[in-house]
Amino acid sequence: NQAYSKISNSITVEWATVPGATSYLLTAEDGDTVIETMVANSPGTVTGLKAATVYQITVRSISAAGKSQASPPKQAKTVLAAPILEVSSPSPDSILVQWEAVYMAIGFSVSIMRANGLGRIWRENTTNTSLTFGSLEAGTLYTIKAYAWNANGTPGDDSTCNQRTSPRAPANIQVSFDSGALKASVSWAPTEGAFNYTVMALSDSSERSCHTTLRTCTISSLRCGTEYLISVLASNDAGSSKSTSTEALKTVACAPGRVTIREDPPGHLSVAWSNVDLGDYYVAFVKSDDGLEVHCNTSFTQCNFLSECGFTYFISVFAYNKAGQSPLGDVFNYTTAPCCPTDINPVLVSSDRVEIVWSPVRGAELYETKAVAGFTVVECNDTVPACTLSALECDTKYNITVHSFSEVRGSNMSCTSQFITTAPCSPEIKNISKDAFSTINVHWQSTNNDAIYTVTAQGEKGLFRCSSRGESCTMAGLPCGSVFSVTAVAETQAGRSLPSYSVPLETVPCCPAGLTVTQVTQSVINVSWTVATGARTYVTVLESHAGQSKCLTQQNQCLLGCVSCGTNYTVALKAISATGVTADCAYQSYSSSACCPLGVKLYRLGPNGIRIYWQASRGSVNYSTDLYGSKGIFTCTPSAGLSFCDVTEIPCGDVYTVMVSPVAETGLKLTFCPKKIYSVTCSGSTLGMGKSFFLMDKMEENVQGRSFG
Repeated sequence: NQAYSKISNSITVEWATVPGATSYLLTAEDGDTVIETMVANSPGTVTGLKAATVYQITVRSISAAGKSQASPPKQAKTVLAAPILEVSSPSPDSILVQWEAVYMAIGFSVSIMRANGLGRIWRENTTNTSLTFGSLEAGTLYTIKAYAWNANGTPGDDSTCNQRTSPRAPANIQVSFDSGALKASVSWAPTEGAFNYTVMALSDSSERSCHTTLRTCTISSLRCGTEYLISVLASNDAGSSKSTSTEALKTVACAPGRVTIREDPPGHLSVAWSNVDLGDYYVAFVKSDDGLEVHCNTSFTQCNFLSECGFTYFISVFAYNKAGQSPLGDVFNYTTAPCCPTDINPVLVSSDRVEIVWSPVRGAELYETKAVAGFTVVECNDTVPACTLSALECDTKYNITVHSFSEVRGSNMSCTSQFITTAPCSPEIKNISKDAFSTINVHWQSTNNDAIYTVTAQGEKGLFRCSSRGESCTMAGLPCGSVFSVTAVAETQAGRSLPSYSVPLETVPCCPAGLTVTQVTQSVINVSWTVATGARTYVTVLESHAGQSKCLTQQNQCLLGCVSCGTNYTVALKAISATGVTADCAYQSYSSSACCPLGVKLYRLGPNGIRIYWQASRGSVNYSTDLYGSKGIFTCTPSAGLSFCDVTEIPCGDVYTVMVSPVAETGLKLTFCPKKIYSVTCSGSTLGMGKSFFLMDKMEENVQGRSFG
């Protein structure tokens, strides 16, 4: 019946139904190709054809018995192909439709309407291959339909697509800057048809952005000291809006760099830094390690602060502008020199050592003590506030300085010094001399300046001193017979020296308190004395014109022989110590006793009387006669100058011991003269007639009795 084309790749065929046919075979030939299609009934469509092409169409019926002959051919031509559309939205209010040329087409028809069916339809005919629809609503989805027509005006296959217009740029942009986090929060009024938003922050050296589907977005990691232009782009599947407005954002300034810290002079801290972009003014903070903080606000790049010794200061510098405070830069610490000790106190000053102490000072980790005298330097380092300087020279003025030290800052070389003079040198005792008056003179040698010397003699019997500014002093009144240890000490305002080496001193032994001379025999005397302190040996000397007698003993008495009777002697005693120190004790005069008389004889004087006669010794001597018998002792004393004496009323018939003794001037009778024994009988008038008598020295003598008228 007919064959026609509504779609560029197919032809629809209509025919009358053939009885008995179960299906139909449609054939389309264009001279190059044959395309067959089986269909069940009419109408049927042959597909897979070329657009704008003339085909010969035939139909065959098919049954179980086979295929019929082809129907008479009918010519049909496929319509033009649909344009292949490329659509875009170059602006929020327009859509650009583009396509390639269609074979056999001489014109095109393009229509557009909102995809939701609301509103009007815009239709445009053109012979071009592009078309722009304007005055559209931004961010709105549109449906575009286009087809071509041929010379006969037959429309070809159409093409349909959807396209959304791009959104408008957001308006009412608000920027809020967080200076601490270096981020900006951007908000705006929402725009129609926007699927998402992009916030751009652009500067000369960096670009930051954030994306969101909301109406706010935060841009982080902004740079300090940078000026950004903030823009917001809305986007959808059609593209992005064009930025029509921007907001300027100045971030906080960067932290100042190249911070230098100097302390000149001590106690004045100068902090300087480099200038930074976008910095309106600066604030420098200085915090000490005890928590005290001060700050300086300036538009320049330097601040000055007062500082104290021994502190660590933590220093930070911030730049400020309208956006706020710069980020925290490097925190610098500066430790000032440790404080100097001010209360240096010498607690011990000796000849070769000085001990000093002081109060601990802030910031000191170590103390360096130095003593200087000329080219001599003595040092000691310690962590405690005390120092002992040893191996010093005596009587020397040292310039002593204590420097405090810290590992960070080193030594504080501004500490003041003080002078300390060591104690004087110990004197050296050169000799000790004694004069005739037992005065001790001590001589020494020393090199001290303006020193007072004190000499001390110490012994069991006490302590004795003498002082002098020279090199000797005299000490009197030391007890005899004593041993002393003598030392000398020098003293100045700086202190006392060590004692000199001790020198032993032994005083002369004491002289005996009493000296006694006793005549033992006519030629022997006994000299005795009291024990003398300090004396071990004694020498007794008995001296006269006739000679000398000497006795050396360790006892307190001595017998001296060869003494002449009736002679004047001088007795001298020397007391000698164990070391040979001798004391010449006082002299004493002594007269030996008169000589014992010789020729002692007895004569009868009547019946009961006896005369004793003797030969007197030289000189004027008094004598005493004693007769010792069993019936008594009879004594007679002659008149001065006589050499006999009479004893009356002496009993006879007894044996008498007769001794005639010189009498000393003291009245003491000597008992060492020879004794004679006589027998006195009572018969006759003779005494001892025919009798013998015996002398004490065993000599025998016969005496004839005589009578006197």
